[in-house]
Amino acid sequence: MATMESLIGLVNRIQRACTVLGDHGGEGSSLWEALPSVAVVGGQSSGKSSVLESIVGRDFLPRGSGIVTRRPLVLQLHKLDRGQAEYAEFLHAPRKKFADFASVRREISDETDRITGKSKQISNVPIHLSIYSPHVVNLTLIDLPGMTKVAVEGQPDSIVEDIDNMVRSYVEKPNCIILAISPANQDIATSDAIKLAREVDPSGERTFGVLTKLDLMDKGTNALDVLEGRAYRLQHPWVGIVNRSQADINKNVDMIDARRKEQEYFATSPDYGHLAHKMGSEYLAKLLSQHLESVIRSRIPSIIALINKTISELEAELDRLGRPIGVDAGAQLYTILEMCRAFDRVFKEHLDGGRPGGDRIYGVFDNQLPAALKKLPFDKHLSLQNVRRVVSEADGYQPHLIAPEQGYRRLIDGSLGFFKGPAEASVDAVHFVLKELVRKSITETEELKRFPTLQADIAAAANEALERFRDDSRKTVLRLVEMESSYLTVEFFRKLPLEPEKGTNNPTPTTDRYADGHLRRIGSNVSAYVGMVCETLRLTIPKAIVYCQVREAKRSLLNYFYSQVGQREKQLGAMLDEDPTLMDKRNGIAKRLELYKSARDEIDSVAWK
Repeated sequence: MATMESLIGLVNRIQRACTVLGDHGGEGSSLWEALPSVAVVGGQSSGKSSVLESIVGRDFLPRGSGIVTRRPLVLQLHKLDRGQAEYAEFLHAPRKKFADFASVRREISDETDRITGKSKQISNVPIHLSIYSPHVVNLTLIDLPGMTKVAVEGQPDSIVEDIDNMVRSYVEKPNCIILAISPANQDIATSDAIKLAREVDPSGERTFGVLTKLDLMDKGTNALDVLEGRAYRLQHPWVGIVNRSQADINKNVDMIDARRKEQEYFATSPDYGHLAHKMGSEYLAKLLSQHLESVIRSRIPSIIALINKTISELEAELDRLGRPIGVDAGAQLYTILEMCRAFDRVFKEHLDGGRPGGDRIYGVFDNQLPAALKKLPFDKHLSLQNVRRVVSEADGYQPHLIAPEQGYRRLIDGSLGFFKGPAEASVDAVHFVLKELVRKSITETEELKRFPTLQADIAAAANEALERFRDDSRKTVLRLVEMESSYLTVEFFRKLPLEPEKGTNNPTPTTDRYADGHLRRIGSNVSAYVGMVCETLRLTIPKAIVYCQVREAKRSLLNYFYSQVGQREKQLGAMLDEDPTLMDKRNGIAKRLELYKSARDEIDSVAWK
């Protein structure tokens, strides 16, 4: 079997690696959260700092009145071989070793102020500190702000609730071991730490009770009811701690000497002598370490399952983001063509209905074009006054004999000219839809998200092609209108009935060159012919647009781009210039993947030896 220290040391290294990679938090979903750690909980002035310093064997925590710990301190202890030099490292100051623990204290204060300012406010952003020493056991401890019942000057009214919420966010997690610190010179029933532990861990499975300040109890009293589990029973034994006195702190008494004095206190105490082997900070550290080893070992199957699940998710994410591209021109060209095909596939899905957007083209033909045709000013153009003017001007000084043919032709030609506007507007409307679908397709093509330069190149090539298709389409629809003007359907006019003018005896319309009835009939005939042409164009304009724009966009949107790519061998690498954000994301995922695979292998190799 693996030794306790090798397994916990491995967990510490994995947790630190997770922290460096930002893989912590996440409500139990991350590897960091799945690995057990110890949260140190207690009220203000309960002796939390002294307990931590006793476990570490160093005086390194800021001291003062009120709330001194204003950010969580994630403290990872790494045991070194005897004779090796102690040092500390902060996550926010990588590669900087702190050999002087007074400077560690200053750095904790400075880093706290960096987030909270020189105030009495708190922050849930943790400080990560690793201490490497021959005098520690492998352990991860989280020092949390001391719980309080009232806000003092300079603190927000919500400080009590804020601290409570912060502490709960740690101790409510099932993988958290609670180190509940209570002073022996206060009633255990009023202990903030025990009250909270009872709420989040009613069975006491995760709670270790620590009783501090035993040497400060009134003479003639002791804490045996608590330490022996009669006052409040836990599944784990209570541990008594004797903190350094303020005088020892002022004199900078060495923590190793303080541990020795603590052992002597329990060994010589008439009240606690029979419990001396289970008291003191050294025993507490070993007890926690043994329990951590037991918890870790029992949860190895679930930890491995989480690691395997996360590895699968990370590999899937890497596949989605795309693997690194080869440096040779062949691989780069292949990648570019694959990206283009992926874009083309998404674009066609928009047009053919697999994705939304193509229906807007039908909307142009079914709604926009008919509405525009209905708004054409035919009523004004074929009004009695305008018909009289056009017919009169068409014949010049010669009166028309049978019918005012030139007048008819000019009225029809003027009417048909109005169709050019809706025809061109329909071309532009479809062009706008196609451009928008190109933009959406580029955005929705997952494979392209890595390459902003290639996205821009494809967009430019596609829009350039759409411009050519629009020009062809515009020429075609205008030709349709001009064809209607260039050759009139004579059968339509031959079928028109020749009725005599009302109120005249002569059936010939030449009786009065400007008779209102005759002019109205001319306007009516022209209007009927224009209506026939309108219906024809309503059907043929969409056909021309689809043929020239939509069909060509589906068939050859990137054909010109393909032909150009083959001639840009030296520029292929630049086209595949990735988005730096995505590159960083992929590198981060790759590092996390490496971490998880390494962690799985190491846990397997260490846990089952």
